[in-house]
Amino acid sequence: MSVRIRGVYATALTELLRSEHDVVAASPPIRKRFEEAFPVEPETVAVDTTDDRLGVGLRGDPAGVDSVRSRLESVGRDALAWRDPAPSGAVFVGDVVETLGSGAIVDLGAVDGTDVSGFLPYDRAEDYVGESDRLRVQVAASAPPWTDERPTLGTDLRVPGGLVELRRGGRGRARGGETARMADLLEVDPAEGWSPRWSRAADDASLEAMADALRLANDRAEAVAAAVADGSSGGPPGRLVAPLAGAWLWFGRESRFELDAIRRSVLTTMAGHHRIKAAAEPAGAAVDFVEALCEPGDEFPFGVVARQFGPRAGDRIAIEHGKPDGRTITLGRGEVTAVDDDGSVTVEREISGGGTYDALGVDRVDGDVATTTFVEGRWWYATVYEGADGERRGTYVNVCTPVELFPEAARYVDLHVDVVKGPDGAVRRVDDDELDAAVSDGDVSEPLAARAREVAASIERAL
Repeated sequence: MSVRIRGVYATALTELLRSEHDVVAASPPIRKRFEEAFPVEPETVAVDTTDDRLGVGLRGDPAGVDSVRSRLESVGRDALAWRDPAPSGAVFVGDVVETLGSGAIVDLGAVDGTDVSGFLPYDRAEDYVGESDRLRVQVAASAPPWTDERPTLGTDLRVPGGLVELRRGGRGRARGGETARMADLLEVDPAEGWSPRWSRAADDASLEAMADALRLANDRAEAVAAAVADGSSGGPPGRLVAPLAGAWLWFGRESRFELDAIRRSVLTTMAGHHRIKAAAEPAGAAVDFVEALCEPGDEFPFGVVARQFGPRAGDRIAIEHGKPDGRTITLGRGEVTAVDDDGSVTVEREISGGGTYDALGVDRVDGDVATTTFVEGRWWYATVYEGADGERRGTYVNVCTPVELFPEAARYVDLHVDVVKGPDGAVRRVDDDELDAAVSDGDVSEPLAARAREVAASIERAL
């Protein structure tokens, strides 16, 4: 099986996967680091770092995607994975449910029990788009489940690929230059009614590799054309065909440090390399500079990173509460009141009245203050609720994957089980049943659940 890898995790993942699979079409820096040419061939699976650098997306042959997903999940206990119900290239019949200034929200129906919707920019639609319209649309760009973004849609048909993309109709044309001239020499022609668009990677490919890529694209194009021809406009919205499978991997802090160790076997890698690059895009150049200039230490320099990139005292950061099913809920934003070099960050939030505090059974009152103490890398964090008069109203301890304190947010994935201490001093452990359900649903692995239970038990004893 062949794998193409791109992004900030490329060195570590190349080292991790190359013993089991053929790494193809590697970037110039990867070729230099490994002192290896790597063939330019069609990939079975493409692995791309997400725009927010928190993980990777997989795209390709279904069996290949499952194989690579399984391998990457094993990197660390806090590596979480989800299948993509709307991968790039998937074609749906959908209903327009809302029109906005720049595009429309399209209900794409349910896939394997997951409701899916997408965003159709008006400039990607062939005709006028109005509410309640039924459209045939294709996913142009998929979206990770932990973001609030929807897949981007288009009404034209394309078959994505690493070396060549096929576009339905005559609007797509081969990129100019030597590659286009070489394509004319291939013994295989594009599928009827489809036009090729060769990527820059194809500049270094052999004629044989280009022919293989075009054959593969033709097979997928024919599957798309057949599904579209057979697709009915009646019935509920739904997926007609997905020529490529997709999956998403979210790397937690522990997994990022495991990837550091793998990368370190190839070249100089500072402690927290992937953690720092995930936190802030400008930090990438600083990390590369440090590693090129000197031999970094063995400890993650949280204080230095926080002073340079944040969070700093006075900043406002979000609490991004990931869920094991892939969603992320923002619990609010608070002011950073203290930052310590040991990785401790204190955040204060003023609470609006109404309702009760979850599991504490205490009323929320205007003027209450929530003081949350996060510690980088810790499997839990505590929030103390106090009234305006300073009276303690309770403590809530969230058990989660190791906390990462980024410049604009504290990030983690909640592991359901928590420990609470009421105003009367009574300590209770809650939501074990939700953790058990997440294990049964396949959202949380048993080793990760065992760690969560261990942490909860320890906190319960300490409180």
